[in-house]
Amino acid sequence: MNKPQIPAVISTSWLHDHLFDPGIRIIDASWSLPITKRDNKGDFLKAHIPTAQYLDIDDISDHEVSLPHMLPNKQHFERCVGALGVSNSDHIISYDNTGLYSAARVWWMFRIFAHTKVSVLDGGFPKWQREKRPVESGFRSPATQDYQAGNQNTRMVRTIEEVRAAIEDNSEHIVDARSKGRFEGTEPEVRPGVRSGHIPNSINLPHERLLARDGTLLPVEKIRSIFLAAGVDLNKPVVTSCGSGITAAVLTLGLYSLGIDNTSLYDGSWSEWGSLPDKNLER
Repeated sequence: MNKPQIPAVISTSWLHDHLFDPGIRIIDASWSLPITKRDNKGDFLKAHIPTAQYLDIDDISDHEVSLPHMLPNKQHFERCVGALGVSNSDHIISYDNTGLYSAARVWWMFRIFAHTKVSVLDGGFPKWQREKRPVESGFRSPATQDYQAGNQNTRMVRTIEEVRAAIEDNSEHIVDARSKGRFEGTEPEVRPGVRSGHIPNSINLPHERLLARDGTLLPVEKIRSIFLAAGVDLNKPVVTSCGSGITAAVLTLGLYSLGIDNTSLYDGSWSEWGSLPDKNLER
């Protein structure tokens, strides 16, 4: 008998019912743009879903490069995840304090290292709180686990060279999750030294368009129609991008909800492309 497939998105009611089940590991993956100066870890300590551990996306990253929160190597990922008390058999539930923003990045990271028992909490912590579900404060010290990650699935990530090649041969759609203003260059970029504009031939689809007002993912057919209306051929491979690889994962999650898994994410995203003078850009 086939094992039941782990859903990519789970509801607050499901998590409430399974909150203390063995093998459920909850991760607060809240992250904000540096310009907001939001103290996500401080917010976590004040209130979070019971048993949750806080995962700092900037910590679980490649510290040898200057670009923000690039994918770590396998060994660093294992150390960070094991320190959270996560084992290979656990079902990971990722959430954030925006609704659906940075939690999708963590969902993508676990999958890229072959941990498929991972889901995103639909609507995140804001929905959980609106529904007056239980919260706790402070920090639980987990028992460190000997976590063993799989080899990185290179099919799920794109380098700048691969994106340039995709542009030249028109083999893949590049879909940018940033706001329309940042995409068109009418709004300033949020990081110093990064130009305004977008990758040539890319398509703009702000990640918020896939979300309902309550921060939950829209129904599948609505998501499909939004991608099609934006000009995305769903029969063609898609590379998602954004400012630094965070909200691009929301688009990846949306495509996954449609049963489309031949996607990849440009990890350097606009932080890389927009900071190098030899790269073409459009406005």
